[in-house]
Amino acid sequence: MDKDIAPTNSTLTNRQRGNEVTVRPATLDSLSIHQLAAQGDIPQLTAYLAKDSALLNSTDKRGYTPLMWASAFGEIDTVKLLLKRGADPNVLARERESALTLASSRGYADIVNLLLKKGVDIDSYDWNGGTPLLYAVRGNHVRCVVALLAGGADVTFEADSGYNPMDLAVALGHKEAQKAIQDHIVKLLKHKTHVRVGKALHVGSKGVDGQP
Repeated sequence: MDKDIAPTNSTLTNRQRGNEVTVRPATLDSLSIHQLAAQGDIPQLTAYLAKDSALLNSTDKRGYTPLMWASAFGEIDTVKLLLKRGADPNVLARERESALTLASSRGYADIVNLLLKKGVDIDSYDWNGGTPLLYAVRGNHVRCVVALLAGGADVTFEADSGYNPMDLAVALGHKEAQKAIQDHIVKLLKHKTHVRVGKALHVGSKGVDGQP
């Protein structure tokens, strides 16, 4: 993707982050709880938490929690487990990444919806001003775009690059994401018009003294 068009995505793959695991270890202590969450290894993850429940919201050197890693790699069953056990979905990493940002940037709409149900900040922004919606648009993850718009994501929010979600969709040629945003804006305008007309009719139905 053209780096001049969009901010560099700070939500990277295991290889890019230097965390690529090529061989699944045989023992519990061979991996950190964060790596287990990224792999979706629920049995070992559960064993870790049984040993020390404080690990649930522990952070690694990047400030990532197990929930963030599970969200970044689409491990929905692991996400469900961690949330059920009380994992905090609102934690921000060192570069202000959130679990929602990570899931949105990778196109995991089911996880996006789970996190939204937990009341997370839908417009949280990272170090370069990227919001979950901006990252979903950038990746052309239409289901995530639709879910975030339905959840009330701000379509006017601009990243440090100066792009808002619509600008970014147009610049990248992501027509499906662009259409999703257009449809959402039209829906908002229709609703606003309907409310205004309703108020006008209500006022007009009253006399000068405020009586019907």
